[in-house]
Amino acid sequence: MHRWRSPEQIPDDLPSTVVTLGNFDGVHRGHRAVLGRVVERAHDEGALAVAVTFDPHPLAVLRPGAAPALITSTPQRLDLLERAGLDGVLVMEFTRDLASWSPGRFVVDVFVRALHACCVVVGADTRFGARNSGDTDTLRALGREHGFDVVVVEDVGDGPDDNGRWSSTQVRDLLVEGEVGQAADLLGRPHTVGGVVVHGHHRGREIGYPTANLAQDSDGLVPADGVYAGWLLRPDAGDDTDAMLPAAISVGTNPTFDGVERTVEAYVLDRDDLDLYDEHVVVEFVERLRPMLRFDSVEELIERMAHDVDRAREILGAARRTPRPLK
Repeated sequence: MHRWRSPEQIPDDLPSTVVTLGNFDGVHRGHRAVLGRVVERAHDEGALAVAVTFDPHPLAVLRPGAAPALITSTPQRLDLLERAGLDGVLVMEFTRDLASWSPGRFVVDVFVRALHACCVVVGADTRFGARNSGDTDTLRALGREHGFDVVVVEDVGDGPDDNGRWSSTQVRDLLVEGEVGQAADLLGRPHTVGGVVVHGHHRGREIGYPTANLAQDSDGLVPADGVYAGWLLRPDAGDDTDAMLPAAISVGTNPTFDGVERTVEAYVLDRDDLDLYDEHVVVEFVERLRPMLRFDSVEELIERMAHDVDRAREILGAARRTPRPLK
């Protein structure tokens, strides 16, 4: 998939395209309904399927105090867009200057001149241009003027809001509440957080539950504090049998040990032989087991952790394994 960071990077001889526009945070099922139409129409037209998106999120520039916590980082979003079948993504740097562009200028400079759009596919609630003054009617008028078709995809979904539509806001709210299972229903896949494994305080190893601690700059919205059943994925492991490992995942500050830094750490069930330091891993959240608790003693913590591991094993259908000897 082509990844352009500005219209100037797009080659002049780019074939015609079918284009869509949006922030696509989370690339949830509603987004993928639109993306599916883009890919389908591009196939019919013999054109390239392209999405235009922004980095940073427009609200982070225009109203920083109101900017949402992002479900997915830009690299995660691009990977998900590629998996949706797109041929290219234009990631435009969102600035106050770009925010001042009229709908007409945006369409001409980006869709017409840079991307040679023969068709633009958008959701019914799409707004663009200065002060969000452009809508689907604006886009249709510009399409007639500049020679491209416009396809509007009506709201789709069975979400919990009044319109029954899927939205990034819904997904974000569910993750903040720890409802990772419901969030997965809207996303169409489990939510993930990815990052490099770093050294922690090694308390887990000392009490028999060694964990992989993710670095603080990990990608993806970290859900509510608590303990979760999920998977630890190792993208660089290839076809290795250890590429996808069942795990109990802890999110929080470790209050039993008076911790102050919020961390994400995963204990791979029944394994104490893995050396994951400095490896990039992905933690996939399946179900929340309980909130984060403070225990009066380490013994109480260990007892509860044993219960958490049993529950995680049950949820994930993971058979108990005898750890291999340390190498």
